[in-house]
Amino acid sequence: MRRALVARERRARRLPRLRTGPATGPGRLYFLCPDHAAPSGGVRMIYRCVDALAAEQVPATVLHHRAGFRCRWFANDTPVTGADRATLTPRDVLVVPEIYGPSLRGLPEGPKVVVFNQNAYLTFQHVPGGRSPYHQVPGLRGLLAVSQDNAAYLRFAFPELPVTVIPPVVDPAVFFPAAEPPGRRVAYMPRKRPEDAEQLFAMLRARGALDGWEPVPIHARSEAETAALLRSCPIFVSLSRREGFGLPPAEAMLSGCYVVGYTGLAGREFMLPEFSRPVPEDDVLALAVALADVMERYAKDPGPVRADGLRAAEHVRRTYAPDRQRRELLRYFTPLLEQE
Repeated sequence: MRRALVARERRARRLPRLRTGPATGPGRLYFLCPDHAAPSGGVRMIYRCVDALAAEQVPATVLHHRAGFRCRWFANDTPVTGADRATLTPRDVLVVPEIYGPSLRGLPEGPKVVVFNQNAYLTFQHVPGGRSPYHQVPGLRGLLAVSQDNAAYLRFAFPELPVTVIPPVVDPAVFFPAAEPPGRRVAYMPRKRPEDAEQLFAMLRARGALDGWEPVPIHARSEAETAALLRSCPIFVSLSRREGFGLPPAEAMLSGCYVVGYTGLAGREFMLPEFSRPVPEDDVLALAVALADVMERYAKDPGPVRADGLRAAEHVRRTYAPDRQRRELLRYFTPLLEQE
């Protein structure tokens, strides 16, 4: 079963057949994206970047493997096309996710290439012999990261390549706090560290700390459904592990949740102790102690916990605003499109 899963993972990381040709007009930006229908923060980020650039009249398109494919789990009218319908030229820029690392050297000569590394901790996954996935990649101009933690990782591993941070967006039009303090509910993402989640709630249940509280797993939900569930919970448990950024706890913060848990390393830049409760990575006992304490405080007096959640929401709203991402995208890609 393990061999079958690895084989399937490697197939998913194969590049689609890409067609190239001579330049016949202005350059375009193509953001290669896997045909992944389930909710994925990385895919959402790609769509969001294309939307931001297109809104500024920059010719940008999501490039899926198959013509006609479009992500449907969030509302969008993002420009998309299939790999078999695009012809890449030397004036174009091809933005490739890091998950294609094992096959990047198979990219065709022609377009300028940027690797959009949304999780540096996946960089060497399935790359034979631990070699550099970025060695001898045709047309490679640089790497993008989505957090300072990941940028530091990439700069250390690849000192010869320029690394630029494109901050993610946590959408305040979708994620925002409820008007009134929610009831006693604790949200979490069960696909993250499921064994830790099982231990965590078993420990709390055994000592009676869960009495009167409802754990709320959020899985396979649309973006709007996720936001509504987060607004209904005053507390969110972060089970992040080695993240590129860690959207779930950031979205929970913007929804007014008090976040308790693991930072996933990259989340250290926004899970600040002034308004959240980060705990040491992998320390499930520390996680249980912290969560029990916050739940007890909220049960006695929701006001202070709620106030910290709202402070966290304001911090995320200001720091990861759409305008900031748009500025960084334009600063990076506008000169790159103009380069010969």
